[in-house]
Amino acid sequence: MITFAYPHLLYLLLLLPVVAGLYLWSRIARKRKLRRFGNPETLAHLMPEVSRYMPWVKLIFSLLIIAVLVIMLARPRATSGLDADVAETETSRGIEVMVCLDVSNSMLASSTDDEAGVSRLQRAKFILEKLIDKMTNDKVGLIVFAGDAYTQLPITSDYISAKMFVNSITTDMVPTQGTAIGAALEMAMNSFTPTEDMGKAIVLLTDAENFEDNAVDAAKRASGAGIQVDVIGLGTSRGARIPLGNGRYMINPMTGEEVVTRHDESTGAEIAKAGDGIYVNGASTSAINAVDTKMDELKQAEFERKSFSPQSEQFPIVAWIALLLLVADIFVVTRKISWLKKYRFFTKEEGGEK
Repeated sequence: MITFAYPHLLYLLLLLPVVAGLYLWSRIARKRKLRRFGNPETLAHLMPEVSRYMPWVKLIFSLLIIAVLVIMLARPRATSGLDADVAETETSRGIEVMVCLDVSNSMLASSTDDEAGVSRLQRAKFILEKLIDKMTNDKVGLIVFAGDAYTQLPITSDYISAKMFVNSITTDMVPTQGTAIGAALEMAMNSFTPTEDMGKAIVLLTDAENFEDNAVDAAKRASGAGIQVDVIGLGTSRGARIPLGNGRYMINPMTGEEVVTRHDESTGAEIAKAGDGIYVNGASTSAINAVDTKMDELKQAEFERKSFSPQSEQFPIVAWIALLLLVADIFVVTRKISWLKKYRFFTKEEGGEK
């Protein structure tokens, strides 16, 4: 039995009669215009390469391609048994981790003393990818923040999606500039599942510069709720300018001078201490292992998650069908096919229509 992960997308199949109707309307309009110039049968001899049937074949291919693409997006699955909603249920033991990632403009600055070095944001994304790789049975979520905080990915065990979201992060995702660490921590606290016996941790990646709210108090509230707050600091105390591209750097509109952003390591350590977690410098080669080891101390709990086996997923098959139809459509022309002209399928006239 075939089921769909996103059945609501099948409503897009309603486009098929719309496309067919528009094509039929265009054909009728074309015939009307031809009649203005003379007898259609007479005009047909003046257009020997125009086919009466190939445009309809082209339309059929187009409709098939649209239908297959819609089905592909709906993510078809083959299930067995009487229940079409059956999925494989796995029992895992793990913890929940909410990641709070700073995407303020200062994260564009170099993460090292060399201003040409990798940016703090790129370093943070690298650390997150490696940290997710170490998660086998845990759940992870993602919050981005600058002047405001936004949930980018709710708590999930889908590590592939988590990595995709991490790779897509930019400093343009939050329009309001600033460093609202406290708001991000509060949002993270409210993002966990209500399971009480499962260990929960917040991993904060930031340069901890010029934060606008009381992040230390927020970390204390998290610790009081049984949530560990670990901090990964990015950047150096020496500071770096914020590049804007093309050799330009961010200017302070008040002073007219170039902005130099420095990593506030003491503040990051204070937040981690208040959250009963650890602080590590993101430049350290042991940063990922240190955070992973600290989270291993948390209590793990069993939870169930549903998944579909690779064999049940029909997406690759439908994708191949769509590709074959697209390739075939390239070779379908709307004019007469020269090598078929000698065959008379639909008329008794010599060189009849194909």
